[in-house]
Amino acid sequence: MANTRIVILAGGKGTRLRPFTASFPKPLVPIGDQPILAILLAQFARQNFTNVTLALGHLSELIKAYIGQHKSLGKQLNISFVEEKAPTGTAGSLSLIPDLDDTFIVVNGDVLTDLDYNALLAAHKASGAALTVATHQKEVKIDFGILEAGRDAIVTNYIEKPNNAYEVSMGVYVYEPRVLKHIEPGKYLDLPDLVHLLMAKGEQVGVYRNDAFWLDIGRPDDYALAQELYEADRAKFGAVA
Repeated sequence: MANTRIVILAGGKGTRLRPFTASFPKPLVPIGDQPILAILLAQFARQNFTNVTLALGHLSELIKAYIGQHKSLGKQLNISFVEEKAPTGTAGSLSLIPDLDDTFIVVNGDVLTDLDYNALLAAHKASGAALTVATHQKEVKIDFGILEAGRDAIVTNYIEKPNNAYEVSMGVYVYEPRVLKHIEPGKYLDLPDLVHLLMAKGEQVGVYRNDAFWLDIGRPDDYALAQELYEADRAKFGAVA
């Protein structure tokens, strides 16, 4: 599976993390003493993936400069770049990438996880799905008392500070190349819209349930937590030496 192509979506503006991302792209936001992009690349190298494409957009020249200055990354990985002139979405940008003619993995450039990508890939291939979404159980606590009432304004239930669990996307996906025929070049398309489109076309979209650690560092609260947890156990995430 080492030849499996990895696509890292690294073109977002990171608006949720402003002002951190006002002058540099979200994939270069630091976790500890290194950018999240370096952590992702080190993880792929450690798991024996070698072929990585960065889909760039916002402040792409800074990402290219970072890769160019870290020659050790080039020794471990074959890194290529694709730039979009205008945003085309988390799925639409894939239409710009050449030679996606075999199963490939797509990862958002703001994910901190210790996911086993080889296990994900094996599960996807066994399922026969056109697209597999890696998922995480996310608990959401409501810090209020929730009232349920009928149209007659009579209370039927009162739930104090409920805690609900949801199966959420980790921002990690495995694609079969046949999915690309559903992505119109140059047209904006986000992943949720692609999922709906595939289901409407009768294609199977699967999930990969796992117990891996995961944080979306594009969220300010998760970014702060990521800093703390990463420094506590750098080896867990494959820290770059």
